Amino acid sequence: MNFNKKIMSNQLLNTAKQVILTEAQAVTQLANQLDDNFVKACGLIQHCAGKVILIGMGKSGHIGNKIAATFASTGTPAFSVHPGEAGHGDLGMITEGDVVICISYSGESNEIMTLVPVIQRLNVPIIGMTGNASSAIGETCDVHLNVSVEKEACPHNLAPTSSTTVALAMGDALAVSILTNKGFSPDDFARSHPSGALGRRLLTFVSTIMKTGADIPTVRADTKLLDALLVMSQKALGMVLITDNNALQGIFTDGDLRRVLETHNSVQSLSIGAVMTPNCKTILADKPAMAAVQMMDEFNLNSLPVVDENNQIVGAINTHTLMQAKII
Repeated sequence: MNFNKKIMSNQLLNTAKQVILTEAQAVTQLANQLDDNFVKACGLIQHCAGKVILIGMGKSGHIGNKIAATFASTGTPAFSVHPGEAGHGDLGMITEGDVVICISYSGESNEIMTLVPVIQRLNVPIIGMTGNASSAIGETCDVHLNVSVEKEACPHNLAPTSSTTVALAMGDALAVSILTNKGFSPDDFARSHPSGALGRRLLTFVSTIMKTGADIPTVRADTKLLDALLVMSQKALGMVLITDNNALQGIFTDGDLRRVLETHNSVQSLSIGAVMTPNCKTILADKPAMAAVQMMDEFNLNSLPVVDENNQIVGAINTHTLMQAKII
């Protein structure tokens, strides 16, 4: 790297850091700007009988798209409408019972203001998200959210940078505050994301991934340890379950084998019942697979028997099973 390139690299890094710091300061300022209007906006959105419609022009429209997606994925039906298209028919998407959020930093967007009288005739409340409460949108809306910033991160104070970041943060604050207030759970979130990694982890149950039937490594308590090890090796789950008429009595794992070899000079005469771990941890088949992950993490387990409410063995899982199912 020559000297000129090194200077350029430093300039790029310094500029990038300044952008990030400027936007971070703007978001911090936003937290201090929150007031009762935020609570009113949350109330309108949470009690909305219809949908939340985001309207923004240009960069604000892109922010509106993301906020709508966040609302929709957290239990609040929402979508965005382009103000230009709204004036040519898409306004029909807005009906009584909806709530509209208009995003415009200046608060003077002509495209949005053209729609406001029509929206008002529908008795649809309007939340204005602007940087100027005295603007046309700020004075017309039912609730105003202040997203003003001291300066854009752009060195010319022109390109929407800090202002769009703050608008996005305001949208996230609305969505997360509402989902928290509604008691929106991880399971609720997963139902909106069935194809994603989170949905897979939360919607997959132990019963769908556990080994069953002949794939379960089981032996009686009087089985010789060496014979039990053959069963454990054949089933390849890193454990063998000790049963009495299919009732779980205990477990013996790879880790137990190491401990036995360290403490016994001879294992020829040992029965599996003499060295098993009784009263072992178990899980029910109807539990989420993530519950198994959490239990195995908490108790440092690699294998877990699956039983029914009568302690009858119905399956078995291990770390590899969970990895194959992409739960971990």
